Amino acid sequence: MVLTKEYRICMPLTTEEYRIGQLYMIARHSHEQSDNDEGVEVVENIECDHPEHGKGQFTEKRIHLSSKLPYWVQSIIPRIFYVTEKAWNYYPFTITGTLVLLFILRLKQCLGLSPIELIHREIDFVDIAYDELSAKHYKEEEDPKFFQSQRTGRGPLVEGWKNITQPIMCSYKLVHASFEVWGMQTRVEDFIHRCIRDILLLGHRQAFAWIDEWYDMTLEDVRQYEQKMQAETNEKVRLKNQNERPMTPLTPTSSVPSSPLPKSPTNRSWFSWS
Repeated sequence: MVLTKEYRICMPLTTEEYRIGQLYMIARHSHEQSDNDEGVEVVENIECDHPEHGKGQFTEKRIHLSSKLPYWVQSIIPRIFYVTEKAWNYYPFTITGTLVLLFILRLKQCLGLSPIELIHREIDFVDIAYDELSAKHYKEEEDPKFFQSQRTGRGPLVEGWKNITQPIMCSYKLVHASFEVWGMQTRVEDFIHRCIRDILLLGHRQAFAWIDEWYDMTLEDVRQYEQKMQAETNEKVRLKNQNERPMTPLTPTSSVPSSPLPKSPTNRSWFSWS
């Protein structure tokens, strides 16, 4: 049985602001994370086309994770470990495909569920202001309960903010997690969803807390910033890994899918920021 959760994340932004803020956050967050033991290496970031959704952006990343995994996971994987994520972003619709050895997950920013899938999915409301964030990621200046934007006047987000804040929008992330190994399936699938939730919570808090940095950016501006951050991040990751020989995991097909990740083993995935 695949563990499916639908994450709903309200943001004090318009949908167009969210597009810019999300791209800025992903680029900056990846760059900051590369200062630690691991990092996100961008292999390719180019425009692409979809027959139904039109023009979009294709991104391929290597997410180096070895030291971030719990010991019980590290015991069953190689010492040098990364996952490959491939994402097709046709905003506001995204398709992501990533294969992580035996860890299998699909994330889509769309619904389109069958009646049976709708019944079995779990809905998880993520509150960027009042859900608990791990201490290692907490920064008071990025806490929506205290942050106030100098450029927009938005914030701090008080109790019940989702009922009184304008503008407001909601991002829907549908995650299918499957780990079909007897004796470990439930534990690993729960672990994957905890990781996904932590990533979504931290990233969306940062997207709001950094609003004064990206608020006046156009899509072209944020793409230029993204390229600059990616180049710097790749150099950091390259220097850290130049003396190590990474294993090469299987990856999903690089061609643009005609529909959101068909339910086949070759197009399953880990997670997506996109």
